[in-house]
Amino acid sequence: MTRLELSVRVDAPAETTWAAVTDWARQGEWMLLTRVRVVGGDGRSAGSSLSAFTGVGGVGFTDTMRITAWEPPHRCAVEHTGRLVRGTAEFRVVERGAGSEFVWSEDVPWALALAFAPGVRWSLHRFASFAREYRR
Repeated sequence: MTRLELSVRVDAPAETTWAAVTDWARQGEWMLLTRVRVVGGDGRSAGSSLSAFTGVGGVGFTDTMRITAWEPPHRCAVEHTGRLVRGTAEFRVVERGAGSEFVWSEDVPWALALAFAPGVRWSLHRFASFAREYRR
């Protein structure tokens, strides 16, 4: 496994960026071909479970996760618990003046890192626009 870490500047305060990135039901609005839902707990605390389907129509895969750290408005860590995707991932929000930075880091198999990175970069750029305009 290799740790992939990518980030994007966001023209929104850290609290807004945090609210946008942890709005699991709306993650599909910015994450490439992915829909996320809370399947256990409240989705806002350690121990909660998430399920993410990545694909088109019914063709794709489900990635299950358990939140292992919940530190609003700066850090959410998950452990991937599915058969296909394993390892850990983390969302961090860093204050940058009046704005913020969203940092995505995830363990991915070395062979997939190069293929996975462009989709995450594209998604992060969409996220910056989504967070800038974010309203619950």
